[in-house]
Amino acid sequence: MTAFVLVPGCFTGGWIWQEAADRLRGAGAEVHPVTLTGMGDRPEGPGPGTDLETHIEDVLRLIDTVEAPQVVLVGHDYGIHPVLGAADRRPERVARIVYLDAGMPQDGDTAAALVPDQAVRRSLFDPSGPAADGGTLPVPAPGEWQRWGSTAGLPDEALARLTSLARPQPAGTLTRPLRLSGAVAALPTTGILCTGSGHGIALVESLVAGGLPQFQALADPRVGFFELATGHWPMLSCPGELAEVLLDAAAGGGHRITASGEQPGYLRPFLLDVPELPRERVGRVDLYVPGGAGSGTPRPAVLFVHGGPVPADLRPTPRDWPGIAGHARYAASLGVVGATLDHRLHSLEDCALAAEDVAEAVELLRADPRVDGERIALWHFSAGGLLLADWLAAPPAWLRCTAATYPVLAPLPGWGAVEPRFRPAAAVRGAGRLPIVLTRVGLESEGIAATVEEFLAAAKSCEAEVEVVDVPDGRHGFDTAGDTEQARRAVEHAMRSVLAHLRG
Repeated sequence: MTAFVLVPGCFTGGWIWQEAADRLRGAGAEVHPVTLTGMGDRPEGPGPGTDLETHIEDVLRLIDTVEAPQVVLVGHDYGIHPVLGAADRRPERVARIVYLDAGMPQDGDTAAALVPDQAVRRSLFDPSGPAADGGTLPVPAPGEWQRWGSTAGLPDEALARLTSLARPQPAGTLTRPLRLSGAVAALPTTGILCTGSGHGIALVESLVAGGLPQFQALADPRVGFFELATGHWPMLSCPGELAEVLLDAAAGGGHRITASGEQPGYLRPFLLDVPELPRERVGRVDLYVPGGAGSGTPRPAVLFVHGGPVPADLRPTPRDWPGIAGHARYAASLGVVGATLDHRLHSLEDCALAAEDVAEAVELLRADPRVDGERIALWHFSAGGLLLADWLAAPPAWLRCTAATYPVLAPLPGWGAVEPRFRPAAAVRGAGRLPIVLTRVGLESEGIAATVEEFLAAAKSCEAEVEVVDVPDGRHGFDTAGDTEQARRAVEHAMRSVLAHLRG
């Protein structure tokens, strides 16, 4: 008999699993919904010392009482943190870990990093905030639950029940770092992705295909994935479907993602054959200057801004990736200065640091005597698109054009660590007549594609100057992942447009 331990997310208790648990029991499973300390019916609420360690101990105590030799641990939202903490200490008792619309916390991470609302995250660490001194976060009002996750698919009565039974969340559960020894890495896992939250299997596949090392574990054959077409609370919106998926997951089912075994996409050759040019390295910035370092009339310049997050210890660094360097060399071969940089977007919390790096690179570029400091373009890729927001919101006179290739133009659902200012889909309303060249791929993941459509709708409403270059058969990273005539034409078209704006 399969034994499930169901651990709920923020503000909720074991009650939230009731219907799904009944379905599981009806199928012959043993089910143990967990009400974590402070999340039950005690009127006095949690004690002042209630934190993540308290909740890990709650799960451990339950595991130790289950007679079945192993359990399937299911963590929803915040619940994945105590699940991982307990599994790390009792790996021999865990048959599988199920991530239910949850993040992928690592050793040292806090649950606060995944809180979607920026104001709430700040209050957690504010000495004068509501969460100070062992306090709690208040239960969201009926109209505020979407700040914690998508309410897609939730009937009105389910939303009312969620509000009425919810309890304040102890702040320490979100601020205490998760500590892992590494034992959980050997356990089979399943991810259940709720597409209403903007996450799906296609997005995971694109992350694995991109080749960055932090995502390669998702291609392990012990990892399976399921999708549910609902929002963040599937145990309320579709408990029957959730129960079926949990049973399938416990049996080892789910979609497997296969790593290609090829060279990572970001290290594949640039799709255009462009001349090799000498590179000048100045701090974080590389310069490709037409004709070398000789004197002459100052030239316009394009700064190419890579995506991320990129691990700080990854080598080679992005400015040495063939696609980024290839774009810069291509620009230089056409008579303008091409520049690349390594910025510090190592996690979603680092957008402000990365934005500082981009601003410093721009100033270095404009100060170079070989550069016409009044004719600069910025070209952003992938999640580096978020860093366009500041420039769109208040474009300086010297910024003659911006470009974005397979960009992320708004934080995806669940990207709670991204500050609200980094939302180009909102910032474009301040762009005025600044030209924007946007290269859109037809085979983009649904979540990222939605941010592009949001951006285009906002741009249309404010009559921003956006030129869209479509690559119908292109995928994220198409400029190194494939060598097709369609892809080559798209890169050439985008470059011609940017340079025309620079020289016009």
